[in-house]
Amino acid sequence: MVQAALSTRPGLAAWREHAGSVPPMLGEALDACAPLPVNQAECTDVLDLLAMLGCDAQTQAAALWFEMARIDPASWAKHESALPAELQRLVGGQLAAERVWALHAQHGADHGAEGLRRLLLAIIRDLRVVFILLARQLAHMRTASTWTDDERQPLARLTRDIHAPLANRLGIWQLKWELEDLSFRYLQPDTYKRIAKLLDERRVDREEFIRESLEALHLALEAAGIRAELAGRPKHIYSIWKKMQRKSLEFSDLYDIRAVRVLVDSVADCYGALGVVHTLWPHLPGEFDDYIARPKGNDYRSLHTAVIGPRGKTLEVQIRTHEMHRTNELGVAAHWRYKEGGTGDSEFEAKIAWMRRLLEPRPDSEGDLAAELHTELLEDRVYVLTPKGEVVDLPHGATVLDFAYHVHTEVGHRCRGAKVNGRIVPLTFLPSSGDRVEVLTAKVAEPSRDWLSPHHGYLHTSRAKEKVRAWFRRIAHDANLAAGRTIFEKEIRRLALPQADLGKLPAHFHLKTHDELLVALALGEIAPGQIARVLQEAAAPPAALPSTAATPPRPQPRDHSALSIEGVGNLLTTLARCCQPLPGDSVRGFVTKGRGVSVHRADCISLARLARRDPDRVIDVEWGKASAQAYEVDIELHGYDRKGLQKDVTSLISNAGTHIIASSSRVFSRTGEVEMRFTLRVRDFEQLSTLLSRLVALPNVVDARRVSAG
Repeated sequence: MVQAALSTRPGLAAWREHAGSVPPMLGEALDACAPLPVNQAECTDVLDLLAMLGCDAQTQAAALWFEMARIDPASWAKHESALPAELQRLVGGQLAAERVWALHAQHGADHGAEGLRRLLLAIIRDLRVVFILLARQLAHMRTASTWTDDERQPLARLTRDIHAPLANRLGIWQLKWELEDLSFRYLQPDTYKRIAKLLDERRVDREEFIRESLEALHLALEAAGIRAELAGRPKHIYSIWKKMQRKSLEFSDLYDIRAVRVLVDSVADCYGALGVVHTLWPHLPGEFDDYIARPKGNDYRSLHTAVIGPRGKTLEVQIRTHEMHRTNELGVAAHWRYKEGGTGDSEFEAKIAWMRRLLEPRPDSEGDLAAELHTELLEDRVYVLTPKGEVVDLPHGATVLDFAYHVHTEVGHRCRGAKVNGRIVPLTFLPSSGDRVEVLTAKVAEPSRDWLSPHHGYLHTSRAKEKVRAWFRRIAHDANLAAGRTIFEKEIRRLALPQADLGKLPAHFHLKTHDELLVALALGEIAPGQIARVLQEAAAPPAALPSTAATPPRPQPRDHSALSIEGVGNLLTTLARCCQPLPGDSVRGFVTKGRGVSVHRADCISLARLARRDPDRVIDVEWGKASAQAYEVDIELHGYDRKGLQKDVTSLISNAGTHIIASSSRVFSRTGEVEMRFTLRVRDFEQLSTLLSRLVALPNVVDARRVSAG
């Protein structure tokens, strides 16, 4: 840790001499940055601010290396590869932040400042970058007093909109108040000077009043046996102005211009001190807040009261423990909601709270901290940009089609493609934070029913899905009914379930008729995979025993509990290779010689031939209620050949958790068509249905369905 006070001699050489021994990592950065045409006084100020915040030498070095990356990219490119990866990441975070500054400059002070702050936190993968950015901005603001007004204004607006609120949210009070006051001074100089003058005119009187109040309170607390540390509480010009605006008060009406803070050892002493204060001076009704019993949403804790103090003047008193004070002042409970008046959302607040906790001294090793940073900063939100630079906040996993519906319902309905950072991408593309997304639209609104299928991956957000459903609800009922029937029949054919019992399906989904089921299927309210699962469950009797069989590598005699043999108890069973029955299929058994019962689909051609020859050996069987078994099934895929098609198909099957036992394919050169056949091991109908839907969604694939060797 490098602790160095700001030297009266400007320049990095003077700072290094004053600091004494520095770690080699920081020394190398100082040597590299010294000959560059940088404002060395600002650089030393940044180093001192980072040291004051308790940042390590690596963070200080990253602040200097950034100056090289900004001023001399060629030199930075030569040095970058030789530096540790963590140091490169810190510099990269600062370079990424430049994009946010540019967006703010393009769109003015009041254009999406909150979105830009969120975008900044999203693209920065290491919290230490935020310390560097805040320290550098404060150093800029301190030197801006010598700039022209045209130069100061953009810097002050950026500070007001981005840096000061970030410092406030992260609880970095040491920087927050100065950033706010300086930006206020540059943006509204007349108002700033007026309030400063009013404060200065009454300063002597106010200081005498505070001294008198502290003496009286000290004696009263001492008499009560409460050990306390007392101090006047400074009020900054910007916060005074904010309160005047928020409560529509004149300066003379602000009672908390005169304020004291009481720090005690325990929570019990807090309430004891409160009793002493209220005994000593009459309190103002309605001006007491107990943030210890009821902490703020950001965990801010303190007792606030206002009393009629000496000379009949109002006095604000804040009472808290030393631990509460350290927490509140050093960042762990920065009361950004209280100060900014915002509401925020719970997920974003949780992340901010975690980032504030990192500001506490911690015994963890640097490796543990780096691992925690990597884990915790994985975003559950993404912040993407419109072509105009507006920030759009989307949940993690949202696609460019979700983005289109977020922009406007009609944009989503007419969406036919998208560009991300100038490159055309499919509608299922998942943008990352900082990406610029442009939606390509058609003249006519025409959503696709495939957008509602979870297997195709077009939409992630329920909001966008509901907009698509609403569009389809507006079209004719007959069209929805026909579309649902097409989807249903296609699913039945794909799963080879021509004899499936469909009578109980509507009731399972709390619907009255089969037509209602078909409309719900067309609107995406019911997925085809759900139909498959229900058909499987409907085929299983409620009293059947649960399966305990392990998954076999190949079809072979197995635990009888997955199947129930009617009339004769449980026998050894084998799934017939000819028709490969799955749980949910209507099945019958054939008693073999030495291999137990061979289980066939009820419509199996081979079973029909065996039944004609030995009808007495055909018995009734049924599936158990649940099965942990894996089952072999043949599927066939048709499409048009292209480069990489076989690889895409096999990768998709593998990623779906399905094992390929055998495969074959052939290409018809005259037509360019391709036929692929796979023998797979699947759990049940639902997994098979999901897989077939995803296969059909692949480019050049026309059809994928289950087939039977029989």
